[in-house]
Amino acid sequence: MITTYLFSFIRFLAPGKSGNGFYIALILASFSLQLKASSILIPMDADSQNNHLKAYGITYWVLTKQQKVQWLLNYRGGSFLLPDGENIRRECQIRGVSFEILSDGQAQGILDDISSPSQNQEAVILEKAPKIAVYSPKTNQPWDDAVTMVLTYAEIPYITVYDEEVLDDKLVLYDWLHLHHEDFTGQYGKFYGAYRAAPWYLEGKKEAEALAAKLGYSKVSEEKRDVALKIRNYVIGGGFMFAMCSATDSFDIALAADGVDICEPMFDNDPSDANYQNKLDFNKTFAFTNFTLERNPLRYEFSSIDMTNKRGAVPKESDYFTLMDFSAKWDPVPTMLCQNHTALVKGFMGQTTAFARNEIKPTVLVLGENKINGEARYIHGIKGKGFFTFYGGHDPEDYQHRVGDPKTELELHPTSPGYRLILNNVLFPAAKKKKQKT
Repeated sequence: MITTYLFSFIRFLAPGKSGNGFYIALILASFSLQLKASSILIPMDADSQNNHLKAYGITYWVLTKQQKVQWLLNYRGGSFLLPDGENIRRECQIRGVSFEILSDGQAQGILDDISSPSQNQEAVILEKAPKIAVYSPKTNQPWDDAVTMVLTYAEIPYITVYDEEVLDDKLVLYDWLHLHHEDFTGQYGKFYGAYRAAPWYLEGKKEAEALAAKLGYSKVSEEKRDVALKIRNYVIGGGFMFAMCSATDSFDIALAADGVDICEPMFDNDPSDANYQNKLDFNKTFAFTNFTLERNPLRYEFSSIDMTNKRGAVPKESDYFTLMDFSAKWDPVPTMLCQNHTALVKGFMGQTTAFARNEIKPTVLVLGENKINGEARYIHGIKGKGFFTFYGGHDPEDYQHRVGDPKTELELHPTSPGYRLILNNVLFPAAKKKKQKT
């Protein structure tokens, strides 16, 4: 169609008219450049990209069209190399995502440079759009959770699941699972001390008890334990799990306390087991070991894993954590998860803000840390055939999120490094798996 239009226009420019030769040459040159442009580069460095978060959405959208994408690790902030197409260009323009058109030669030149042994870079093929599930109560608002907010903003679709779907083995339908800020121990988020008379707390407790009874459980703690075990099996079977804030440590606590009653009477109407601390089995956990549970029901804390109350008075202006530097060619997985346009990321708080370094298992990789405070903020590990990532804090652009605070407007933070880490995990399951050497 373009060719037909081009030659019709050339015929319109009758030979011999002044200046027509110049215009014909210009049109042919422009058309020649279009033919050579075979790739779209979505740069992800600080200076070239206007909307880092929506760039992930464009990449996901291209994958849904059964087209492959190359993730250029450590190249200009972890850029994406896409096939060229008018529909992709138009979608980038609509969503406000910066992009560059590359010729065959330019794209191949970049890939050649990346493949050089002297470069700590790698091109990873993304093959398919992962099916995404968010574990969250149906009554929660989307802005209660950073992951659902950024998925919505980036225009990446997801399905919400909760206890009924998990216990009914529906997780096998999804490639990637995010755990909302859930308390898997059955202690209702340890909000009892400050909010036990609040209407929202009483209503949430009532709903949790009703759901547990509907599912055949006499205690919420027992029902949540079985949910945690189902999620554990999902990961072991090859699933990808991402958790933030209190869903990280409370998940591991529930696994360690399998068969042990750690709840005080105000949570489950009967006493906790005597000496329950010594009955924990740390072999069952994903990431943490040798932690001490918080026995005081009035204290807003689950265990010694969390650094919130141990880190001292850290000024907001100086609260940062550093992303670790991995070998892109030898360690592509942690390199993918750390792609960013800065290695220094603003810290942010939550019920679980960060993790004590000395209570992290040696098999778990620390991806982001604050060495001064002795804390890990972002960790990753393998469990069976699957993977998990734990990210401390509640909202990367709301430093100290409190109950009832308004939602974060991501339109004001389109280049957020903290939110980029979440989206790295979303695309991670799309990566082509390398065959294991025998």
